[in-house]
Amino acid sequence: MFPAAAARLVHDLSPLPAMLIDHRFDVLAWNAEMSRVMLGLDTLPAQSLNTMRLCLMDGRFEHFYVERERVIREGIADLRAAWAAHPDDAELAALLDDLVSGSPEFARLWEQHAVRVNGRGRKPMLHPEFGPLTVDFEVLLPMSEPDLRVVLYRAADEASQRVLDTIAREATPAAVG
Repeated sequence: MFPAAAARLVHDLSPLPAMLIDHRFDVLAWNAEMSRVMLGLDTLPAQSLNTMRLCLMDGRFEHFYVERERVIREGIADLRAAWAAHPDDAELAALLDDLVSGSPEFARLWEQHAVRVNGRGRKPMLHPEFGPLTVDFEVLLPMSEPDLRVVLYRAADEASQRVLDTIAREATPAAVG
């Protein structure tokens, strides 16, 4: 289980969309803004709360990322780094098996053997409710929990800031993980 302080930090980052993930990309906590950006994290069953699984196997995300292949490629390179650091992690092995067998796209890119941890970048999105949204993301590593990551999104441009402002106004504190 993750520390409650890490989950509180994610909530305290509002109005910036933020989530807490582990090295497997399992989403452990999120704030209301991140739930809205990520198409309703608070409505998903626990077994679906994995950003790679969502991106590859949830049809709502098929056209969500404008640069989908790059996002997936970077995520896979990060998962391969996690696999190198945690070769005995049975849950990670099961996730990788599920992704390889359930997503030809994942299987193809996994075979490229790229390894890279990406701590920041830009993600252009096409949100089905709010339209175009481009975020700059930062990944922060809590010193006391090196397998956890706090991911936060900031608007990359003025139009995206307006979208995030709208999301923040409409987000309800009850929609949190």
